[in-house]
Parts: sequence; structure tokens; C-alpha cells
Amino acid sequence: MSVEIIASRLVETARNYERLVAAAPQIQAASAALCDCIRDGGKVLFCGNGGSASDAQHFAAELTGRFLRDRTPLPGLALVCNASAMTAIANDYGYDATFERQVRALGRQGDALVGISTSGNSPNVVNAMRAARELGMLTIALTGEREGAVDAHADHRLKVPSNETPRIQEMHLAVGHMLCELIEDALG
Repeated sequence: MSVEIIASRLVETARNYERLVAAAPQIQAASAALCDCIRDGGKVLFCGNGGSASDAQHFAAELTGRFLRDRTPLPGLALVCNASAMTAIANDYGYDATFERQVRALGRQGDALVGISTSGNSPNVVNAMRAARELGMLTIALTGEREGAVDAHADHRLKVPSNETPRIQEMHLAVGHMLCELIEDALG
């Protein structure tokens, strides 16, 4: 990769973050809703595929461990972490049911689900969000800027300003960290 391409990608990333500033009110509203969920005894479930699965694990770990300071652990659970459940559900019901079945088993009214999908159209994330809504859970979609099927099932839509998967994933990490910091500041 040439220096020019590297410089171009870094400039693009910087511009994306400048555009992401416009989402600050949505990020704040989603964090406040998550704080209410946790304050009222609920837990936060996370799901996603590929890089978004890694983000789901990362954000759940920031809640149960710590983000910036020592505090009481907060209830976060990544639905991607149980390989036996994932593969059994995929085998018996199809991959599109992998998160939905877990939401129905583990989620309760008053809990929250954060569905992470760069496209906003991952069928297993969409199905999980639909199930969460049916159960009376708070639903938050973390996606790219295009409209996606997950939007119809989200109470809060956190859309980052890009349509390119690597750039979306970069901003998802930043948004997830902002959510964790806001939650820790409010509840830590």
C-alpha cells in the first residue's frame, strides 16, 4: 500500500468522525435508555457477525469488567460467545435463528438488545431485534448509514456516516466506547 493510499484512508476516516459528531444526540439518548435499563435491573445483550461479533464481545466486556475506572460490574452479555449454542441452533434451526433463540431464552421485558450490523440487514440480527421487541426489550441498532431491515425493529438507530464496512467498523468501535463511557459515568 502506498503512502498516498494510507494518507487518503486516514483523511477519509477523519472526515467520517467529523460527520459522526451529528449523531451525538442519538448516542446520548441510547446511552440514557441503556442506563435506565440497567438501573431498573435489566441486562444488555449484544449480537453481531464477524467484526460486529468482536464488537459485541468487546462492549459486553467493557460493562462486566470496566471501561476507564474500577466500579461495580454491569450486566452485559454477548450472544456470540457460546459456541455450543450458536452451532446447535444453526444446525437445528438455521443460522438466521442463532441470536433470536438466545434472545427468547435469555431476554426479558426491561432488558436491552444492541444489534450490530454494518449493512443493517444481517438476518440473524434482524430476527433477534424482532424477538426482543416482541418481548418488550429496549432495542438499539448500530449500523452504517444505509437504511436496513433492522431499522424497523429499533427503538434507537445509531447510524454511522459510511457505507464501507471497514470505515463503519471503525466508527462502531468509537460509538461503543462512547456508550460504555456514558454508562460508566452515570452508573459507576
